[in-house]
Amino acid sequence: MIEFYREKSVFTREEIIEILKDDTKNQWLFSLADKVRQENVGDSVHLRGLVEFSNICKCDCKYCGLRKSNSNADRYRILKDEIIEIVKHASDMGYKTIVLQSGEDGYYTTDKMVEIIKAVKEFDVALTLSIGERSYEDYKAFKDAGADRYLIRIETTDSELYKQMHPNMDYDNRIRCLKNLRKLGSEVGTGCLVGLPNQGIESLADDILFFKEIEADMVGIGPFIAHPQTPLKDRPNGSFTLALKVMALTRIMLPDINIPATTAMETLNPNGRIIALQSGANVVMPNITSQKYRAKYEIYPNKICINDSPDKCRNCIGTKIESIGRTVATNYGFSHNRG
Repeated sequence: MIEFYREKSVFTREEIIEILKDDTKNQWLFSLADKVRQENVGDSVHLRGLVEFSNICKCDCKYCGLRKSNSNADRYRILKDEIIEIVKHASDMGYKTIVLQSGEDGYYTTDKMVEIIKAVKEFDVALTLSIGERSYEDYKAFKDAGADRYLIRIETTDSELYKQMHPNMDYDNRIRCLKNLRKLGSEVGTGCLVGLPNQGIESLADDILFFKEIEADMVGIGPFIAHPQTPLKDRPNGSFTLALKVMALTRIMLPDINIPATTAMETLNPNGRIIALQSGANVVMPNITSQKYRAKYEIYPNKICINDSPDKCRNCIGTKIESIGRTVATNYGFSHNRG
């Protein structure tokens, strides 16, 4: 059976389900994904400096520690001048991409975000936004101001499960946001959680096929990790291995996209990011947020590196990347589909 798969670059839904269910093929799968990664995007690893600039969120997603119903969260906002200080330091450290991420915080109006985007772009960096669902007009304003990429994870393509996990949110609007970003010519990032309650293997197969259908430029995949201040606090965490398999299959199905080795993987496995880099990933997103805020941006508990300085994080991950024979990229890491 492995010989049959080896000759293929695209799997059917039934084949994806079979591979996800069968752990006897894991090493073959991870090795194949690593080979596909090497052949299509090379051995360089792109570092994206992550700024978590607000943990205030209007949404009430059942798995997320930032949910508005979490009254124990210590809320904060980082304003423009401090964001720019963080970005300047990151640029001085050699980062070529900045990721601005927040909860869905209405304080950051379109005009405020445009000001921030223009200021960040003064540092000659690529810019990714991850700030949730906005209107077509907002996305256009962000693109016109200089934002290169936008990340909005679907989390699950099972519309019923999506509804269960996201009270008062609209699955169809989530899809609409992704389509609007594609229309505008932004690089589009999405992704899923692996291990949500009531999530079947078939659903994960559909997620992978969805990433291919929308021609995603970046896909982030991480295991579900139960947060003690959410309705899912007593649920078991997702499987590191299963999340890795979904990631590896995504690489094989979309050979030349950017795939991060997510921090959630390292929360479940001490070597999670390095294992992911050896199983299809080619991006790492070190946290460059000021230390005084890091522990407060708690989407899930036990996040790695929350007490480390941005400089320490940069040096640490650089050393790890070199230890597996890879190099840190020096370019912007634009999608191979760009242009």
